[in-house]
Amino acid sequence: MVCLGNICRSPLAEGILASKLDPELYFIDSAGTSGHHNGELPDRRSIAIAREHGLNLTNQRSRKFVKEDFEDFDYIYVMDNSNYRDVVSLANSEEQKNKVDRIMNAVFPGENVDVPDPYYGGNDGFKHVYKMLDDACNIIVTKLS
Repeated sequence: MVCLGNICRSPLAEGILASKLDPELYFIDSAGTSGHHNGELPDRRSIAIAREHGLNLTNQRSRKFVKEDFEDFDYIYVMDNSNYRDVVSLANSEEQKNKVDRIMNAVFPGENVDVPDPYYGGNDGFKHVYKMLDDACNIIVTKLS
C-alpha cells in the first residue's frame, strides 16, 4: 500500500487489508513515495478512525518506498495517480510495472480513481477514505482467496 507520506491513506489500507487476511499467509505493508515522515506513526486521525473500526495502527511506522519492494511484494497498490507515476518510475521491468495498480481499480476497474488525501481536511475526510479503502480491500480479499 503506497501513498505520499505513508501516514494517512496507506497505513489505513495496510491495517484494513491485514485485518481481513490470514497473517500466516499474507504479509501486508505500506510505504510512502516521499519519505518525509520516515519513522513516524500514522496521522492521529488515521489512528482514530481505524480504532473506531477495531483496528490498531500504532505498530506501524512510516517508510519510503524503495526499488527492493518490487522484489518483496507481489501486489503494490497505490492511492492515486501521482503515486502510480512515482512508483512505476522506479520499476526496472514490465513485470515490476505490472505489479502496480491504483487501489480503487478494485472497485472501479480501469477508471484510475484517486483516494483523496485527507491530510489537510477534517475528520470527515478520514471517514470517507476509510470507507473507500474498506470497499477496495473487500474486493482485493475475494481476488486473493
